[in-house]
Amino acid sequence: VLLGCELTASTKSYTFQVDEEDDSDHILALSVVCLTDGAKDECNVVEVIGRNHENQEIAVPMANLKLSCQPLLSLDNFKLQPPVTFRLAVGSGPVHLAGWHRIMHREDASFEEDDDLSEEDEEELPPIMPAKK
Repeated sequence: VLLGCELTASTKSYTFQVDEEDDSDHILALSVVCLTDGAKDECNVVEVIGRNHENQEIAVPMANLKLSCQPLLSLDNFKLQPPVTFRLAVGSGPVHLAGWHRIMHREDASFEEDDDLSEEDEEELPPIMPAKK
C-alpha cells in the first residue's frame, strides 16, 4: 500500500497508526521526503516521533531541506514501526513524504530459511583466465 502525506504551515503533523487489535505486523517504509511547489528558500526540518524500546516517546530530526541546496532527500525505504508521527518542526513547507505500508500476517511469517548451503548447491564456476592482448 502506498503512503503519501504533506506537511505545511497549517498542517504541521501527520500521524500514521494501525488498529491496535490487529494481529499483524506493520512496517512503514519511507522512500523520499521533498519540498513541493510553493516552498520558500528556508530550512524545513521534519521530525519523526515514535517510541523507543522503553516505550518512551522520542522525537528525532529526519530531514533538513532547503530549496536552494537540498530540496529532496532519498530515505532508501527507511523502516518505522507504527504508530509514528511526522512533524514539520521548523519551516513552512510544503514538504511531501512518500513511502509504503506493508502488512505481514503472523501466520505467513512461519517459513524457515535455510542459511547453510551445502557444497552440492553451489554452482561450479570456470576459472578466470587472463585477457588476451
